[in-house]
Amino acid sequence: MPLEPGQPAPDFTAQDQDGNTVSLHALRGQKVALYFYPKDDTPGCTAQACNLRDHQEELKAHNIQVIGVSIDGEAAHKKFALKYDLPFPLLVDTDKTIVQAYGVWQEKKNYGKTYMGTVRTTFLIDENGLIEKIIKKVDTKEHAAQLLK
Repeated sequence: MPLEPGQPAPDFTAQDQDGNTVSLHALRGQKVALYFYPKDDTPGCTAQACNLRDHQEELKAHNIQVIGVSIDGEAAHKKFALKYDLPFPLLVDTDKTIVQAYGVWQEKKNYGKTYMGTVRTTFLIDENGLIEKIIKKVDTKEHAAQLLK
């Protein structure tokens, strides 16, 4: 069953690019923009991360904590975060636990090839851990504006 607004967001605990443990339940009381992206340091993923970085203060003013998730490892996340000065956690999901819990690990097609991958999706989770909004058509260059609508 796909997740819908109004449902509880699946809880998770994972390590970020600096080895810190991040849990959704520990973030209660603030909104969380949990964004899933395919791969560190690729054009679309970089545009999205940099847009969120550039609007970090505005998002914080709306009590929104940004958290990125991909299946890349800690070293790739750390390199990506340092290269673009990303001020938010990038969670390591190499075992695909979080992408599967949120239903974003799906069959994809590119240049006639079919493969499994992360579908770029963002979940805005409210202060009580409920899904407030799901953004499936992410505008990588204007993503913060989509969150603040």
